[in-house]
Amino acid sequence: MLQKRMALVAGPLGHLALPGIALALLYGFNVSLGAFPFIILGIILIWLFELRTKLPMEVLTAVVFASGVAISFLFLPIKQAEAALIGDISKVGSWETIISVILSILLFFIVRKIFPKMTLINISEDLAKAEGINVKKYNFLYLGCVAIIVALGVKLVGGLLTVALVAIPAATARNLSRNIKEYSFFALFLGMFSAVLGIFLFKISQFSAGPMIILANTFFFLISVFFKRS
Repeated sequence: MLQKRMALVAGPLGHLALPGIALALLYGFNVSLGAFPFIILGIILIWLFELRTKLPMEVLTAVVFASGVAISFLFLPIKQAEAALIGDISKVGSWETIISVILSILLFFIVRKIFPKMTLINISEDLAKAEGINVKKYNFLYLGCVAIIVALGVKLVGGLLTVALVAIPAATARNLSRNIKEYSFFALFLGMFSAVLGIFLFKISQFSAGPMIILANTFFFLISVFFKRS
């Protein structure tokens, strides 16, 4: 259930990053830095709307992201649209790579720490509150983690394909795993291996790296369908 929720939230947040990506491309600064303020603004609005309306987080995310998409295409030049939608790995520098790796490792440990509590919140908020879990705090922390993941991913696969970068390795791992330990291992390994394979295919084919990474993920998912464990 948490996997589904992350996928549903990450997709719209990727689209919400488009105004920031557009500004970064127009003025020549880091795409992830451009995307991040818009994503943070988006999760704050979603969090506040959830407190106010009690509507599901996924519904509110969809409401917020539509405005971001509309705004971005008001001033995004057509010639820059491809980089905004599917990313451009050729513009990722060494320092950006190092920072992304450090942040990814940090996020891994944070998500691992909050995962049991978020799972209980998804099952029943009332039960989570009875266990003394601060639901508002953990929902906001969860959204923050997803926001950082999306901001890091837009440089690689753009605002359009971010949801696939999050969802497909998790779906593949779900097919192959029998317990949460195997699930975590397969999702992490397949995500990294698909990224490496996609970049390799980009180098030898000159197709954009973003779609190549997603297609590599899709290839492993299709294989996992035939080896699905009960």
